[in-house]
Amino acid sequence: MKKSTDTQKPEPEDNWNISRFKVSPDETKTRFHDFSLPDPLMRAIQELGFVYCTPIQAEILPAALTGRDAFGRAQTGTGKTAAFLIAVITRMLQNPIQGTRKSGTPRVLIIAPTRELVLQISEEARQLTRYCDLTLVSVFGGMDYKKQKSQLSGNPVDIMVATPGRLLDFSRRRDLFLDRVEMMILDEADRMLDMGFIPDVRKIIHATPHKDKRQTMLFSATLTEAITRLAASWTKNPVTVEIDPEQVAVNTVDQIVYIVTENEKFALLYNIIDREDLHRLIIFCNQKNQVIRLAERLTSYGIQCSVLSGDIPQKKRIERLDRFKAGKIRVLVATDVAARGIHIEGMDHVVNFTLPHDPEDYIHRIGRTGRAGAVGTAISFADEEDAFYLPGIEDLIERKIDCIQPEEDWLVLPEGVRPKKAKSAKRKPRPQRKKSSTQRSG
Repeated sequence: MKKSTDTQKPEPEDNWNISRFKVSPDETKTRFHDFSLPDPLMRAIQELGFVYCTPIQAEILPAALTGRDAFGRAQTGTGKTAAFLIAVITRMLQNPIQGTRKSGTPRVLIIAPTRELVLQISEEARQLTRYCDLTLVSVFGGMDYKKQKSQLSGNPVDIMVATPGRLLDFSRRRDLFLDRVEMMILDEADRMLDMGFIPDVRKIIHATPHKDKRQTMLFSATLTEAITRLAASWTKNPVTVEIDPEQVAVNTVDQIVYIVTENEKFALLYNIIDREDLHRLIIFCNQKNQVIRLAERLTSYGIQCSVLSGDIPQKKRIERLDRFKAGKIRVLVATDVAARGIHIEGMDHVVNFTLPHDPEDYIHRIGRTGRAGAVGTAISFADEEDAFYLPGIEDLIERKIDCIQPEEDWLVLPEGVRPKKAKSAKRKPRPQRKKSSTQRSG
């Protein structure tokens, strides 16, 4: 569990006002200025580098700010997290609670299927509320219950972000009370359905006020019949928004494919990292053995990197992601386990060392950059085998990707660059075996 109060908030500037945040009107875009958002929130939006709304923000905010429910098909990278956070933060600031509240009674409840997603939402909420007098608490499994309880007790809660199982534990033990929830967000509902969390979510929703007395927003990457039924049951007259993942990729990510041989890939990768001085870079491979080999080779050439794949325990994956976000790891070499649901600010490049066989995986990979309206670059290497998968990707995103033959000097490692030999333990010499009489005679 983390609270925004654990990190000291910046001292407010008495002279900051909206006049310091200038954004020119654009007939084709929606500005955050167009919604009369509170100044403390607008200051955080400015510092995060948000200028114009993404499509989902422009479509959801007008209705959500009036208290209307929302139902959206949107994946990570569309700006949906900021959309619902901006809506709930604004409504809380404009409608402050009257009187006192007992501990463990959140005004806003955000439910997400995984610990990683809870941490990502919490971090974005912390950034957006840095100048607001609001308390944020995140609750998830895998941590000591008593420690979480001690952090929760005695503090009023404004925004709670939680996984379903641990949230129910708190509710059942009467350490948490959901009867005063004003706004509820269900994120990645399709994953919660796939992971078997819907029965738990039903119990949580039953503990909150009736849908006529709360605002509910539900988001899913897919709109199956089951998800549509759940949305109809849990929301009332929602505004419905659908954002295609390929729309995000095409609009915000510059996509380049280098035509190379398998033997030329590493030198090109090294030169791109070195000459462009890239940091916070994710490199994708299709298989974990490819990931391990590439990471070992990069390390031997002096490029600091770490591995992220499905067989890495969750705790270690989170630790590595945290170090990567903090700039302590320069490069992550990953399988597609890292392509979904990971939100990293300031990461403007991804590299596909091998192209994925499924075009949708390509969309998820490049969606790690160019997020929330920012511009990113996706570099892919296509050898004789990889090129086979390009047409399917181009069909999905409905556009041709620029294919480039790199210049010769980019395909050769710089002079003097040599791999460092891995340190090996000194071995005792093996005793010589005497040759048998048969071997001597032969």
